[in-house]
Amino acid sequence: MEDASFFFYTIFSSLALLVFFSFLVKSLTTITAKNSTKHGPPPSPPSLPIIGHLHLMGSSVIPKCFQTLARRHGPLMHLRLGASTCIVISNAQTATEIMKTHDLNFCNRPHFGSSDHFLYKGSYFITAPYGPYWRFMKKLCVTQLLSTSNLNRFTHIREQEINNLLKSLAVCSNEGTATDLSSDLTVLTNNVLCQMAMSSTCFDEVNDVGEIQCLVKEFLHVGAKLSMGEVFGRLGKWDLFGYGKKLVKIVGKFDRILERVMVEHEGKVNEVGFQGDMMDILLQVYRNPDAEVKLTRNDIKAFFLDIFLAGTDTSSVALQWAMAEIMNNPRILNKLKAEIDAVVGASTLVKESDIPNLPYLQAIVKEVLRLHPPAPFALRQSIEDCIINGYDIKGQTRTLINVYAIMRDPEAWANPEEFIPERFLDDDQNVMKMKSEDFRYIPFGFGRRGCPGDSLALMVIQVTLAALVQCFDWKIKGGDKVNMEEGSSFSAGLAKPLVCYPVICLNPF
Repeated sequence: MEDASFFFYTIFSSLALLVFFSFLVKSLTTITAKNSTKHGPPPSPPSLPIIGHLHLMGSSVIPKCFQTLARRHGPLMHLRLGASTCIVISNAQTATEIMKTHDLNFCNRPHFGSSDHFLYKGSYFITAPYGPYWRFMKKLCVTQLLSTSNLNRFTHIREQEINNLLKSLAVCSNEGTATDLSSDLTVLTNNVLCQMAMSSTCFDEVNDVGEIQCLVKEFLHVGAKLSMGEVFGRLGKWDLFGYGKKLVKIVGKFDRILERVMVEHEGKVNEVGFQGDMMDILLQVYRNPDAEVKLTRNDIKAFFLDIFLAGTDTSSVALQWAMAEIMNNPRILNKLKAEIDAVVGASTLVKESDIPNLPYLQAIVKEVLRLHPPAPFALRQSIEDCIINGYDIKGQTRTLINVYAIMRDPEAWANPEEFIPERFLDDDQNVMKMKSEDFRYIPFGFGRRGCPGDSLALMVIQVTLAALVQCFDWKIKGGDKVNMEEGSSFSAGLAKPLVCYPVICLNPF
């Protein structure tokens, strides 16, 4: 009997110990799992075989889709779009980690398969890896090409192009006809860049300016489709739909224009004291045997292609959104008109020198860029493994910083979906300067890869908007409100053209 009791006691004790150790192991496993999330991969939505997360994209614009997913899965998440993978950043705190704390590790831009079809492969400044070539070109932009002093030399060009636009709109007003302001503004920004980059004297006999604009539009359209080949992985390199061949033809046409312009410029770059335009500056570097980095002709051509791709559509889109927002908000429009009248007067055309004295205008532009960033994503790629927000990020990871979502984050902005320029004014109605460390507002990116042309973009947007408001009243064709639907293009512009009637209220000519 005692033996049986001892046996059952032993069995019971063993079972109790087994249950205890099982509970202990399970508890330790749970604790380890919780701790491991600090050094595991970022969270990811449920995915499907082959297509990954493509089924979650929906029909809305991509930055808005990513914003919706981030609300469910966090501000740092991993996405797989077919064969292409990336992490997406959706709040200011995490963006600070990428663009400031780990800026040196994320100072590269990702390489896309579509670039295999580019004529200037290896020469692009915007996508160049962080190294001697990129650092040299960035320094050249800051100190010469896009420096404040150089931009000031081209003030007359911007004034001339704005005057041309106003004259064209005045004709429409006198004839009572509508104008496609979207197209008008794209022509303006393209002409400004062409004049500053290569001067009008090169375009007297042929319509190179118009052709460059068409080529930029085609490049953006075809390039976006070609980049979608990333979802097919290696199959995307086969150019199944012929977009690669189309892109080669587009860049080939651009190359022929640039080569002719370069030849025409080369005869005057050696003149003593000659400053010239951006092309002349780059040709001087090209011919300088002591230059820090030896530029090739392809480097120069690729730089201008970058300038046109990055500057024409984005500035135009920002201006279109600005006009759309103020047309839909008569109170804001009237307040802006009153400010311009008070500062500039009712008979003098606004100039760039007036902009510092127009705080409400500056606040409107800031709010437009917050609500409608022309570049909704900032692209980065990690160099080495690192830890962000407690998650492991592998080297060579493509990183999309959702600027659109960050600047509409309800935790960072009050009423983030509303157009409220006053949020950028202080109690004395002076425009507030955003701190460099404030990653809630990054329309031009930040850090080493921040946009070097932000000053030029602001100049063009602010003075053009002021002139359009000062010289005309506006009536929307087909209704009382502008359709604010967002398009699906890379620059996230209006889905439909901004067609309206200009009505002269100030004729400065």
